[in-house]
Amino acid sequence: MEILVLNGSPRAKGNTAAMVSAFVEGINKNAHQVTVLNVCEMKISGCLGCEHCHNRSGGECIQKDDMHTVYTALKKAEMLVIASPIYYFGLTGQLQCAIHRTYAIGIPRNLKKAMLILSSGSDDVYQGAVYEYKESFIGYMGLQDMGIYQAYGAKNRSKSFLDELKEAGRSL
Repeated sequence: MEILVLNGSPRAKGNTAAMVSAFVEGINKNAHQVTVLNVCEMKISGCLGCEHCHNRSGGECIQKDDMHTVYTALKKAEMLVIASPIYYFGLTGQLQCAIHRTYAIGIPRNLKKAMLILSSGSDDVYQGAVYEYKESFIGYMGLQDMGIYQAYGAKNRSKSFLDELKEAGRSL
């Protein structure tokens, strides 16, 4: 299975990165192919709403930035993992730009499954991100929910939680 992880954390060595690493370590125990794209290290602008992708180009965005790397990976992916720290009850702005720009290609044909990995400094702040995941990826795109993993405070890097993410990767 081709798995795409969109890591929305701007911190290369932060909690979300540790979670993604644990998940990928579990994936590497089997024959799946995984691509991790750190969207905060990419130049991805927000959607212009110009409709060029639907009216003039057959699904190609007019903007020439790193989103085209995401499009290529999404078209091959069978599973999408969204990983993000929580900023103001939602996903990071950089990750939101990438998600909004998927409008250009619609629902990727091969995509069948999705997972959400969230990190925070405090509890009870996940509602916005979970709602978007359930409504957009599970509901609208019709993807199979492979789980929501969320941690706050010391749990972010706890051995038990990272082991849980490794097992989630291994179990695919």
